[in-house]
Amino acid sequence: MGKSIREMREKKGYNQEQLSKIMQVSRTTISKIESGKFNCSMDYLAKFSWFLQFEISFKNLSNE
Repeated sequence: MGKSIREMREKKGYNQEQLSKIMQVSRTTISKIESGKFNCSMDYLAKFSWFLQFEISFKNLSNE
């Protein structure tokens, strides 16, 4: 997930510092999420979705 977030951030033309100011989170938090060192909570995922303008969808992985 972090790699996808980084790609979307770069596509929008933001560096980590710019996005951190827009989202009101630390740059290190964004760095850790993008590198996979920090699990992205639903709150952060919603913020990324809002500010980077992408939709969140969940795939049903059950065998039902």
